[in-house]
Amino acid sequence: MRSLVEEHGPLMFHQSGGCCDGSAPMCYPDGELRIGARDVRLGDVDGQPFYIGGAQYERWKHTRLVLDVVPGRGAGFSLEAPRGVRFLIRSELCAVE
Repeated sequence: MRSLVEEHGPLMFHQSGGCCDGSAPMCYPDGELRIGARDVRLGDVDGQPFYIGGAQYERWKHTRLVLDVVPGRGAGFSLEAPRGVRFLIRSELCAVE
């Protein structure tokens, strides 16, 4: 993350609800992706905002999401791809009260 910030400046993450590589979290320069009215800001990752699509949030709102980085290349325009790594979401179901 820090090397991506050094190279590109402030970043943002977005988790859509697509299939295959469309379901991977994507990392962009901050402001490059237009955030929709239904997108939800989950918080920050090392100071960089993390958003999730509204429909995906409804499906995952009872899970603990962990952003990880793993070896390999994902498809798409996420900034980490040229480095031979990709971001990945790991999830764990939380108790519903």
